[in-house]
Amino acid sequence: MNCKNCHIELSAQSDFCNHCGGKVIRNRLTFKNLFEHISETFFNYDNKLLRTFIDLVKKPDAVIGSYIDGVRKRYVNPISFFGLTLTLVGLEWLILRKYFPEQLNLSSLAVGGNESTLNAIFSFVQDYSSLIMMLSVPIYALISRIVFFDNKKYNYVEHIVTFTYMMAFLSLLGAVINIIGVSFGGDLGLITYINLPMQIIYISYCFKKLYKISFAEIFGRMILSFFIYIILYVCVVAIILLGVYLIEGKESLMSILNDMRPQ
Repeated sequence: MNCKNCHIELSAQSDFCNHCGGKVIRNRLTFKNLFEHISETFFNYDNKLLRTFIDLVKKPDAVIGSYIDGVRKRYVNPISFFGLTLTLVGLEWLILRKYFPEQLNLSSLAVGGNESTLNAIFSFVQDYSSLIMMLSVPIYALISRIVFFDNKKYNYVEHIVTFTYMMAFLSLLGAVINIIGVSFGGDLGLITYINLPMQIIYISYCFKKLYKISFAEIFGRMILSFFIYIILYVCVVAIILLGVYLIEGKESLMSILNDMRPQ
């Protein structure tokens, strides 16, 4: 008998391949063993996916730190975890758009009558949520690396790994909160007030665990990261507006500025 995965020869009594670790499958595929495989993959505590999610709550430094230190078997790797998240977030928006379209607005966040502009931005975020998530990881990693400029424990690539895990986890958790919130009649503007502080607290918690620093120090570094984020945000907006001016002309630029201005 040969392993169906790596084709190495096995003994007749083998349940797992001693070369690649693959499970020996002897029975023909049926609905029963298909269901058992799905249950084992997604709902068994011992499986990587559930263990990764649970430990990102209980001990995120173990998940992130272990991967950075070279452990590759215990947890789902960050790319696979992030890819699964992108799929589930896409499913989340499909559900929200199909069953809760009237609640997909940010009217509760509108200030000074700029509701239409805010909802237009929100619509853009919905359409390109996966791309935005992927682009946000290296940006956030850059900010965190600058914030921890005096601590060389993790390099920039390791910060990317850190935020890949964190953004995937927060997106999964946020998707659950969003669906539960709109199911009880809340609009996404109000739910944002819950998600945003939760994200800040969780990211602070992860970095406190990873760098083993005090609450006071992590608070100070998060304040610094906020100012860096604002500076980068202003620079990006300025570049976009400059691009609009050069490509579309002054009238298009003035139209955008008027839409952004509180009424």
